[in-house]
Amino acid sequence: MIQASHLSKIYRIDEVETRALDDVSFSVDKGEFVAIMGPSGSGKSTLMHLIGALDTPTSGEYILDGENVSKLKDDELARIRNKKIGFVFQAFNLLPRRTAMQNVMLPMMYAGIPMEQRIETAKKYLKMVGLGDRFDHTSNQLSGGQMQRVAIARSLVMNPSIILADEPTGNIASHQADEIMKIFQDLNNEGHTIIMITHEPDIAAHAKRIIMIKDGKIVSDSNKHAQRKIKKIT
Repeated sequence: MIQASHLSKIYRIDEVETRALDDVSFSVDKGEFVAIMGPSGSGKSTLMHLIGALDTPTSGEYILDGENVSKLKDDELARIRNKKIGFVFQAFNLLPRRTAMQNVMLPMMYAGIPMEQRIETAKKYLKMVGLGDRFDHTSNQLSGGQMQRVAIARSLVMNPSIILADEPTGNIASHQADEIMKIFQDLNNEGHTIIMITHEPDIAAHAKRIIMIKDGKIVSDSNKHAQRKIKKIT
């Protein structure tokens, strides 16, 4: 599903270079649930941007679903983001004056999918995440946990190759976080490939594999289910 080979990302401001990622290599198979952990400034957000086709590496190669994303131009990256990656962000990224239905239908609108199919698909996934009674509610009528459920439903409508979740529980209460992680686990059990960026050990523990990153490098990669104690990152 994913093959990252020797990825590096260097940011240059005037004559100052910052190496955010340094020779990172890993692969993710279809159906995995992977958490990428690291402290602030570790490079995990940069890696998330590369995995999500939001940026390209300075060097190295990133292949998603057989396609070399690291060599694509901006319009091709936009196509990959819309068709192959379902995004779930910490800040939800919902349009505030639009209903749950309208927010979930948005990726399908950009893809030119007919309205009747958009409505049917949006209803299907909103019901899947437990919001069958919230179709016409706008964001300000929903709790944080409900907004994240809308974002998860939106991430699924294009049947993406991967679901990429960036700190998906960072803006919601702890009891809601447990509910959101249960949804991710259920999706993974149904065969969805999930990559989650987090700095919280208790959230990472829901994944079946944890990649630890520090100073732009991978320092550990475990395929074991992470129900063990993980040293808190500060």
